[in-house]
Amino acid sequence: MSQFKRYLTILAAGALLASCDKGFENLNINRVDPTALDPQIAMNDAVILTVYPDNFGTLGMLTYNFPIVQQIVTPFGSSLSGGNYNIKNTANSGLVWTNFYQNVLKQNGDVLNRTKSNTNLTNLYNEARIWKAHTFMIISDTYGDVPYTEAGKGFSEGISYPKYDRQEVIYKDILKELDEATAALDATKATSVNDILYGGVIANWKKFGYSLLLRAAMRLSKVAPDVAKTYVAKAVAGGLMQANQDNAVIRHTSLYNNWIAVHLTAREKANFYIAKPFLDFLKTNNDPRLAGIAVRAPGALSGADQVPAKTTSDPSKQIGMPIGYDDVSIKNTFAANGVASLYDYSQVNLTTVLNLTAPEYLVTYAETQLLLAEAVVRGWATGDASLLYKSAIEAHMRQMADYGSAAAIPEASIAAYTLAHPLDLTKAYEQINTQYWVASFMNGSETWANFRRSGFPALVKNPYPGSEITGNFIRRMPYPDGETIINKANLDAAVAAQGPNDLNTPVWWDK
Repeated sequence: MSQFKRYLTILAAGALLASCDKGFENLNINRVDPTALDPQIAMNDAVILTVYPDNFGTLGMLTYNFPIVQQIVTPFGSSLSGGNYNIKNTANSGLVWTNFYQNVLKQNGDVLNRTKSNTNLTNLYNEARIWKAHTFMIISDTYGDVPYTEAGKGFSEGISYPKYDRQEVIYKDILKELDEATAALDATKATSVNDILYGGVIANWKKFGYSLLLRAAMRLSKVAPDVAKTYVAKAVAGGLMQANQDNAVIRHTSLYNNWIAVHLTAREKANFYIAKPFLDFLKTNNDPRLAGIAVRAPGALSGADQVPAKTTSDPSKQIGMPIGYDDVSIKNTFAANGVASLYDYSQVNLTTVLNLTAPEYLVTYAETQLLLAEAVVRGWATGDASLLYKSAIEAHMRQMADYGSAAAIPEASIAAYTLAHPLDLTKAYEQINTQYWVASFMNGSETWANFRRSGFPALVKNPYPGSEITGNFIRRMPYPDGETIINKANLDAAVAAQGPNDLNTPVWWDK
């Protein structure tokens, strides 16, 4: 080939390449997958990921939170072991950490970064601050000292190995953030009807923010009472939830299911039971909530016997599973309790409080009233503690109707219960926090946190002989094993400051 022909060949090839490249960039743009989410959608995602699909640590709650506070328990071990045996199960103890950091905070951080300087989205920015505070309360309540100031900054600031902050520092900043962010919400500025929690109603977000501030303040009732008192006053002055319509709740549908219900409807159906202390409290006090919570298949010899045709929700027929047994030793309880097998004990009702579309409550009016009643007893707020206590019980009993007509409680039954169970100021802390135990049923993180904070209800130590704890109850979850590899230097510093990385070391506010 001559030099001239070779030159023409090169020109032709270049022309062909240029022709192929024309429009190449547009051709390779994916017109289906978005490159960025509307910040309101990202905010909704942060809210949803708190409980779905497994980001609240469903198995973590079922195997740790619920059995620790003796509401739900399983006698089975292996992957289901944890609070039932008072032992470490690394597969489940790290679920809150992994899922909240990798999912909830990822979306929440994105919202904060994209709205911080946008004057048109100040409400969304402050809502994200409130949600971040709620998220970190759960994380820190579970583990104690955790990455906070440097958390979630791997992409934005290149911080791949975040330091752990002391829980005292975290909580004081949470209080500040809730106070400032809630006050900054402005009903005259833009909101979005697509807000999944409150539909853009700023008045409701304010009541949620101040009620969460009350909860955070009361966490410090023993360890920093002066700080707690100051922020209780701020929360009350700001305006707390006033009715069940103000509840922070995530609704479910036939397509978007309650994830705990999914677990217990499917493979775990025959594995979990209502614990005897919780069921006995409701039964002994003739609590009308029991009929909507518990169900039993009398005489059941296997999971196959636990079918609707054989079950009853009659409160008089319910029998709670004793704490401290495995699937072998539990046989020793059958005769004394009048059951045919372990499958004969009462379970959570999968057609009411744990039907697939059952709502999940995060902060409620009933809980808020109970905390306010305690604050009044402590002298940190004004009001009638007895009336607040009564209204809290009434609110939670009325809230039961959200689980369907079978769980709804007649007003006459509510009135009869509150009349028979008034607040005794000499036992106020115990009564208030025992009712909180009931009102926060199915919110494992909050129930466990308030139990540690208050010391009530007055539960008896789980007597399981293979226990790995030195005290009466599990105080915290150990850090995930992955942190030993990924962030060892900062993990070691946290352990040196907080105490051994085990089930026994209490978090800062747990005194």
